[in-house]
Amino acid sequence: MPKPLLGRPVAKALSHDVRKTVETWKSRGVQPKLVTLLANDDHAASVYANQKKRIAERLGIQCDVIELPQQSETEAIVREIQALNDDPSVHGIMIEMPLAPSVDVQRVVGAIHALKDVDGLSPCHSFAKPTPEAALYPATPLACIRLLKHYGYELKGADVTLVGCGQTVGMPLLHLLIAEGATVAACHEHTRDVRAHLRDSEIAIVAVGKGGLLGPDMVHEDLTVVDVGISQGENGDVQGDLAPEAAAKTKAYTPTPGGVGAVTTVQIFANLMHAMELQEAAGMV
Repeated sequence: MPKPLLGRPVAKALSHDVRKTVETWKSRGVQPKLVTLLANDDHAASVYANQKKRIAERLGIQCDVIELPQQSETEAIVREIQALNDDPSVHGIMIEMPLAPSVDVQRVVGAIHALKDVDGLSPCHSFAKPTPEAALYPATPLACIRLLKHYGYELKGADVTLVGCGQTVGMPLLHLLIAEGATVAACHEHTRDVRAHLRDSEIAIVAVGKGGLLGPDMVHEDLTVVDVGISQGENGDVQGDLAPEAAAKTKAYTPTPGGVGAVTTVQIFANLMHAMELQEAAGMV
C-alpha cells in the first residue's frame, strides 16, 4: 500500500518553530508583521488572505489585509507598496494574485523591498538562488523540500524528476533540489518522453496544474510523488496533477487536498522569520 505523505504533521512542526521565533522577537520588543494587499475581486484570493490572517494570529504574528479599490492601476498599487517599504513596523509584504489585466505585475512585484518580499518574487532573489540561505524563496517550493525531509527522504544523490518549470514553483524548486545535492531531470512542455524520466526516478515533483496529468502508466511502485498541481474538476472538486488511480501504484504520494498546501501556508510565516533575520543583518530591524 502506498503511503500518503500528509501535510498537517509537517505544518504543525513548522508552526511550533515559527511560534518560538516569534516569541524571541517579541521578547526583544519587536512585533512581527505581515501585510497582504488585495487589489482584485477574486473570491479565492480574499479567502486565502483571511485564512493566512487567522493562522498568523495563532502564531502571534500581526497580519493586516489591505483591500485596495478593485480597479487600482499599477501606480496606485506601487505607491501603497512604497509606503509599506518605508514603514519599519512592516516586515513582510505580499500581493494576492491575480491582479487586473491592465496592471503591470512585474513592476508591482519589483516595487516590493527585496528583504520584505516573503513570496520570493523579487528579481534580485533570482541571482541568489544558488545559495538559498541568502535569498527568499517562494513558499511552495520550500514546502516541498520541507515535507520530503520531514518524512525522512535524503535528497543528496537522489534521482528526481521535476515536471513543470514555472517561475513560481518549478524553477525555484530546480535550484533548491540542486542545492540539496539531488540529480534533477527538469521536464517541461517540450520534453519528448516524461515517462522515461519518471521510470528512472525515485522522487517526482509535479507542478503543472492539470488534473490527472500523471496516470497509472507513468508511475511505478518505487516512486514517491509530491503533487503540487491544483485545478478544479468538472464537478468543482479540487484535484491534483496525480490521478487517484495512479497514486495507488506509487510508493508514497502527497494527497490533494491535504498535502503540500497545508505546509505552504505556514511556510509563508517561516519566510517572514527569515526575512526578519535578513533585515536585522541589514540594520532594518
